[in-house]
Amino acid sequence: MKGSPPYSLDIQEDEEQFDIKKALSKYVRYWPWFLIAIFISLVIGYFYLRYAPVVFESVAKIKILDDSKQLNISMDPMSILNGNSKINMDNEIEVLESYRILSHVVNELDLDVTYAIVGKLKTTEIWDAPFFVTKEFPKDSLIKPLSYTVTIDASGATLVDKQDHKLTVEANQPSVPTKYFPISVTLMKNINLEDYSDATYQVVISPVKEVVMFLIEEMKVEATNKTSEILTLSLQGENPERNERILNKIIETFNEDGILDRQLVSKRTVDFTDERIVDLSGELSSIEGKKESFQRNNNLSYIEADAGMSIQKKSIAEDEVNKLETQIELSKLLKESLSDQGDFGLLPADIGLESSGINSMVSNYNKIALERQKLAASAGENNPTLQELSSQLNRLKQNIVNTVNVYQQQQNVSLVQLSRQKSRAGAQFSRIPEKQNILRSIERQQSIKESLYLLLLEKREEAAINYAVTAPSIKIVDYGLSDSKPVSPKKKIVYAISLLMGLLVPFGVLYMKFTLDTKIHERADVERLHADIPIAAEIPYFENIKSFTQANDRSILAESFRILSTNVNYLLGKKGKEGKVIYVTSSVKEEGKTLVALNLSLAYASIKKKVLLVGADLRNPQLHSYFDIDKNNLGLSNYLHDPKIDWKDCIHKGFGLNDFHKVCFSGAVPPNAPELLSSLAFEEFINSVKKEFDYIIVDCAPTLLVTDTLLISEYADSTLFVVRAEYTDKRLFEFIKGLNKNHRLKNMAFVINDVKIDKLNGYNYGYGYGYGESAISRPWYKRFFKKQSHMPES
Repeated sequence: MKGSPPYSLDIQEDEEQFDIKKALSKYVRYWPWFLIAIFISLVIGYFYLRYAPVVFESVAKIKILDDSKQLNISMDPMSILNGNSKINMDNEIEVLESYRILSHVVNELDLDVTYAIVGKLKTTEIWDAPFFVTKEFPKDSLIKPLSYTVTIDASGATLVDKQDHKLTVEANQPSVPTKYFPISVTLMKNINLEDYSDATYQVVISPVKEVVMFLIEEMKVEATNKTSEILTLSLQGENPERNERILNKIIETFNEDGILDRQLVSKRTVDFTDERIVDLSGELSSIEGKKESFQRNNNLSYIEADAGMSIQKKSIAEDEVNKLETQIELSKLLKESLSDQGDFGLLPADIGLESSGINSMVSNYNKIALERQKLAASAGENNPTLQELSSQLNRLKQNIVNTVNVYQQQQNVSLVQLSRQKSRAGAQFSRIPEKQNILRSIERQQSIKESLYLLLLEKREEAAINYAVTAPSIKIVDYGLSDSKPVSPKKKIVYAISLLMGLLVPFGVLYMKFTLDTKIHERADVERLHADIPIAAEIPYFENIKSFTQANDRSILAESFRILSTNVNYLLGKKGKEGKVIYVTSSVKEEGKTLVALNLSLAYASIKKKVLLVGADLRNPQLHSYFDIDKNNLGLSNYLHDPKIDWKDCIHKGFGLNDFHKVCFSGAVPPNAPELLSSLAFEEFINSVKKEFDYIIVDCAPTLLVTDTLLISEYADSTLFVVRAEYTDKRLFEFIKGLNKNHRLKNMAFVINDVKIDKLNGYNYGYGYGYGESAISRPWYKRFFKKQSHMPES
């Protein structure tokens, strides 16, 4: 047949829009699946919200104080306008998150012991339990967690471990450690134990290292911004009170650690001054004893009053000399401290030297030495940072020594000059006895030692005060605060995800189903696979009715096959005098070819055409089952096997009471069906019946399984090839395409059987218009609403 058949409908729509509509319609048909999946997902989300651990977030804020700013303000008030901070916030964050700080917090709060209430489906962590557990083993000896279940009654508590060992704890005294329970359990006082009898508690003791590492991972420390000195500490957990206690303890420990660092410098100064004061006390006692002996032996008393004015100038010079000698002695003490100290120890700070450069270098040296001591506590000797700090300290020490030497030289030069001035002034006292000069020398030595002694006492008192009242290293902006709303799970997010999963899961399943599906479903599938062969008709799917019930049947089934018969007439062209032979075949079994052949023959008979239905599927006959007769009745195989039989004897009454319908059954199953069909007897049979009937509908064997149909294909005027929706595999169309290309079957046309009513193209509205719509398979919701609409009113 050339061109498209006149019964084809050309729907002029935008191709892209049609494709989108078609793609969506594939999924919309399964909307109950989506509703069920959404409902199940929302139920799962509800139970997840009900039984998932509720996590709260606690936040604390601290400000890191910069001591250098206070010093700068005292020296230079304009430095307050300089907002640059010398604090390295990254270093402070590392200290806060260090194992040393957090391990102290874990040990102080016993965070390695957790308490929880065991529910039917959910275990909830608590902070305050009606009992507390004390570990009776070394803190670093635990390798695996210990878990115990605790129940409470009026008499006390009962502990059970994983091996079902039991330990009973009385209400008034703690338990004694045992082999299986290396702990002591103490019940809280002043509580009513019966109030806790309905709950089951779980106690888990974890290794300290694991708890500390978990805390390092869970706690977050962040700077508010790049220029801010405020740090934000946050921690998430099931118990807000526990989170707040941990954050507050971390802040407290961090502050104490910073205070201790600064106290170390003050303590070193106190120790140094104590040592020097002891030495100076002995020297002063020796000088005073020498002076007393000299005066006693030489009968000397106080200097005469009349020499006061004469020696005033000399006294001024001597005071300056004393000051210079004091500075020289202090510099010597500093050099002695540098030579006597251990490996990179702290130096005494602010001992009275008037050189700001030396004092600044000593302060910088102590700062780096303190940083090295901290690093040396956790790093090895080969640590690059430690070696770099050691190198810096060596360079600073050498610089201090060099600077002190220069300073001493300067003081010595000044001392020489003052000594000359003093000598010139001393010439005026040439008449003063030599013994009085010796006494003045002794008194000068005494004055130097006394000045140095008083200066050291003053510095020691300052260092002691600084040690006792060390300022805090941080300012607490906010203690640990917890939000009343949990951070997890969040209802909106959970329900949104549940809704999304409810849509995606059925969509994914359907997408896989459609992707992996190799069956045909509608007319478009057949046209896409083989557009050269026309489609004669689409036969709707019916739930119960399979064939005509009477000649004037007006059911949808009858109308669909009358449409088929009309379209077949177009395939056949102009009718001649003899009847037309129509083959009905398929590729494999169970595609409905026999049913199509039966109903097509009944459609022709209903318009009073003489029709003969022939069962030519000799190997697997099915036609007899629709007539409720024995398959061994006289039929086509009997005639082909014995040509002496009159073919009219093989013709039986047709379906129902229609006189225009006759049937020739297959007859007994022969052992040599191909031989019988390829004989001249079959050609004679066809030529004979064509003279008696208008239409001969032949139910042929499947073409893919056997060659029977191909052996007799030349006698057909048209061949209807039946494919079944939801059943016929698309891969079979390569075989069908070969049949058509090689002209193995004459005048081929497709009949699509069992098409769902929502997939009918062009006939959907026509089949349901006044032809017993109840016979069509409709969705359950349409049947329900139609039933409701026909209910009588009360």
